[in-house]
Amino acid sequence: MKKPTWVIDKERARRASASETVWLFGLHAVRDALQNPMRERLRLVCGKNAADKLAEAIAVSGMEPEIVDVRKFGNHVPIATDSVHQGVALEVKPLDWGKLRDACSHARLVVVLDRVTDPHNVGAVLRSAEVFGAAAVIAPHRHSAPETGALAKTASGALERQPYMRVKNLSDAMEELRGMGFRLLGLAGEAKMTLADGLAEAGADPIALVLGAEGPGMREKTQETCDRLVRIPFAGEFGSLNVSNAAAVSLYAAASRM
Repeated sequence: MKKPTWVIDKERARRASASETVWLFGLHAVRDALQNPMRERLRLVCGKNAADKLAEAIAVSGMEPEIVDVRKFGNHVPIATDSVHQGVALEVKPLDWGKLRDACSHARLVVVLDRVTDPHNVGAVLRSAEVFGAAAVIAPHRHSAPETGALAKTASGALERQPYMRVKNLSDAMEELRGMGFRLLGLAGEAKMTLADGLAEAGADPIALVLGAEGPGMREKTQETCDRLVRIPFAGEFGSLNVSNAAAVSLYAAASRM
């Protein structure tokens, strides 16, 4: 009996996902990945100087590095020529953080990103999320920045410790958070309520901060799923922050009330 097309497509997607790998680069990103027991590591390529600097982390990982001439580094690893690799790159499998409920059911603070595709912005958000104690950064699997070397380098190690959970349906994930007791606060420049007032209204409820990409912002469905739209007030008549800065400001405000 011939398999239905949708079954064949699903199996192909599963195989593609299983074969997907990521090249991390830079001393901080690679060191933290080498020391992360959750990370499946495949291949370590580095220059002699980088290998010496990472000797302790390499020993912990149990990997055997491939020592190469850093002047010909690009011949050995498939990363962009302008990548600041610092003489080291590590091929890995993407991290699996498990189910949303397991990561967030007892949390007090999470971040939700809608259509934020710039890896540098997502990496910076992950750093802020770790600093201010957010349990996870949640994004749609499509139209979001995947796990990449550039994202990991910007996150400066936070990618290995801060759950970055890409979900199939963002609105469904937000509803799941609401079911766990989270108050969903969407950051929008046109909102009438301030962030401070939204946090005060939430009282002791755990907070999910929802942010959209610069320019298009949150999708209409995402806005409708929020409990409140709030804004960060500016001193002048006009002001704006990029998404990573807005996340840092709102995370600090939310963490300060807990």
